Amino acid sequence: MAKYEKTIMGEFDEVVERLDQDISNSGISMKLVDETNYTLGDAKVAVRVYDKYFMRNGNRASLSLTVVGHEQTVFVSAIGAGGGQGIFLNFSLGAEDDMVRIVRNSLEGS
Repeated sequence: MAKYEKTIMGEFDEVVERLDQDISNSGISMKLVDETNYTLGDAKVAVRVYDKYFMRNGNRASLSLTVVGHEQTVFVSAIGAGGGQGIFLNFSLGAEDDMVRIVRNSLEGS
């Protein structure tokens, strides 16, 4: 499992759109599995789940993205999981890190 979290200043809808574009454009096998959006008063929440096939180790990994916004403050949480191999040891070849890095690069401009 890999995790990245960051609080930034910005427009909620623009942040969600930029993240979705950067994640979706990161590879041909990256797919948006499902999404949900919720608004409560001035607060907004967007949840996205992505799935990607990695040929280098022949498995799939998922990226769960949660974005919470209130006024100009936007919190982003990205959790990558499922990129390991093995029944008991879950040896990972870095697929989760690769998926979380997409979010970090999108937010930090790396």
